[in-house]
Amino acid sequence: MALLWLLLACGLTLVLQGLILGRSSLRKLTYERHFSTEACYTGDRIEMVEIIENGKILPVPWLRLEAMLPSSLIFKRSREMTISEGNIYQNHTSLFTIRPRTRITRTHQIQCVRRGIYRIDSATMTGGDLFALFTPTRQIVLGRRLVVYPALLGEDELPSSWKTWQGELAVRRWIVQDPFLITGIRSYAPGDSMNRIHWKATARTGELQVHQNGFTADPQVMILLNVEESEHMWNVVTRPEIVEEAFSYAGTCAASLIHQGMAAGFGHNAWVRPENQAMLRLEPDYGAAQLEQILEAMAAAEMKIRMSFFEYLRLEAGREHETALDYLLVTAHVSEPVREGIRLLEQQGHRVTLAGWPGDKEAAV
Repeated sequence: MALLWLLLACGLTLVLQGLILGRSSLRKLTYERHFSTEACYTGDRIEMVEIIENGKILPVPWLRLEAMLPSSLIFKRSREMTISEGNIYQNHTSLFTIRPRTRITRTHQIQCVRRGIYRIDSATMTGGDLFALFTPTRQIVLGRRLVVYPALLGEDELPSSWKTWQGELAVRRWIVQDPFLITGIRSYAPGDSMNRIHWKATARTGELQVHQNGFTADPQVMILLNVEESEHMWNVVTRPEIVEEAFSYAGTCAASLIHQGMAAGFGHNAWVRPENQAMLRLEPDYGAAQLEQILEAMAAAEMKIRMSFFEYLRLEAGREHETALDYLLVTAHVSEPVREGIRLLEQQGHRVTLAGWPGDKEAAV
């Protein structure tokens, strides 16, 4: 009889601890995850920060966190996290205990190895009592986004032909500045008039800043990138390293032009997700904000063809422009249809230049 009462007491204790600790394990439990930056370049190392807080007076005997993350984000291994890797995604699982009224902050080191726009929409949190009689589960909406730009090249990695073309482009600019064309801000220099001072930027930086004017004949450069690795490519890119090199080259060209105060735009023939349709083509513009948009548009491009490069050039030639543009074509191949597209652009009065490939330092532009 005593054994029976002991078993009943043990069973009642198990149920009570399950009701007290298990069913309420996720109450007043909050979880937050964010990256140390919203945008970075391929190859950069960043941090992912997790904050878990238990706001109740009871402990959480065990808590399991699960999340699907892109495999392009390489995490530094730790004993706190188990990672199951796939070709596209990796599953992260963490298991730990939280004491009453405790806040835990965990920092993970990440290396971004591939260009792209990565979204972390949700994480799954499961809690339980000592014997896992009750295991409530909750899905947490995160809505985080990380933009990984293509890696930019150094000056010594660019072909000499690019520097020659860039110099010729700069020479065509007039020396006289246009007072009605504002392209950005710069530090104050002796001789600048007081009416050019940008007071908001001065207050923000603590140093005198002035408006930077454009020129009366600024070239408008449109960079077009072809994701076809060869003339006979059908749909999906089979040699992504070639296209990634093209994105790095195009991004470096755009950065160089904008840093010189010129206007640059960008377009490509790659497939993008529906939410990124607005970034398929960016008209030439000035400033750091334009460069960020161009790099984000490059990050959004997928390794699939949306249309042939000739078709893209034909559509581009059919656009109406107030002034003639300087087109810089970044392409791994130049087929006869592509040459026909170039002729269509030139017939509209545009200047077209074929970019020398970064791997060929002496390639002609």
